[in-house]
Amino acid sequence: MADTSIEWTQRPGTIGAVWNPTTGCDKISAGCDNCYALGMARRLKAMGQAKYQNDGHPVTSGPGFALTTHPDELSTPLRWRKPRTVFVNSMSDLFHARVPADFLIGAFGVMAATSDRHTYQVLTKRPERMAKFFTTPGLLAEVAYQGAQRCENADSIHDAILTGPWPLPNVWLGTSIELDKHVGRADALRATPAAVRFISAEPLLGPLPSLDLTGIDWLIIGGESGPGSRPMELAWVEGLIGKARDAGTAVFVKQLGKVWAGSGKGGDWSTWPEHLRIREYPTERVAVTA
Repeated sequence: MADTSIEWTQRPGTIGAVWNPTTGCDKISAGCDNCYALGMARRLKAMGQAKYQNDGHPVTSGPGFALTTHPDELSTPLRWRKPRTVFVNSMSDLFHARVPADFLIGAFGVMAATSDRHTYQVLTKRPERMAKFFTTPGLLAEVAYQGAQRCENADSIHDAILTGPWPLPNVWLGTSIELDKHVGRADALRATPAAVRFISAEPLLGPLPSLDLTGIDWLIIGGESGPGSRPMELAWVEGLIGKARDAGTAVFVKQLGKVWAGSGKGGDWSTWPEHLRIREYPTERVAVTA
């Protein structure tokens, strides 16, 4: 898909982008109630974009937003020559239960085949499946095979992936946590091998006193925007920043929410309290050579 203005993809030296090899999802927790992607899908459907016109599972996903895989999209990053920081599935969840394992392997194969130029940010509300996937025996061999099949120099790409570092150094894996009752998602994330592990506390709907940031490299914090936005208290943000400082976790405050700002996406950065103007990026872990 097209380049994006999503704040946390704007890393120096790269182009921010989104890539949607799947679209559609199901609501599983309160953070999904005002789903941005669902609203966008409805607008795109009205504009005649057939990619989003899948009306299966209308009760859980909403009309036109059933989970759909797009095999033709898998090779898109191979055509991007300039380095990009890529948010994977802004319109879906890659670890949704109805995404086939073979399709997941194909997606990560493409990420592996483009490790020389792109960095990928994969965010899920289903980290338990992600942890299980990344601890599957023989996964690297499958990823190497699937990644190489889409490249002209298949043999060299295959060997480079198979003998390169694992976990993939250009893939950041994260989970969303919007309420304290979901902090267990961080445990599943910690059980997942990754160059960078991150948590998106967006939309932050309450304080997270039980959140353990041990082993978490990056924390994104944001309020809710759009119709029906719920308020975010600045004390919740301050509490998370304190936790992150204690854990050595990088902090990225994306926005303060529409309710706080009164309009727009969290208001003008210059109007924020100065101690909340924090936009840091994580340091990648040293990957182990496979």
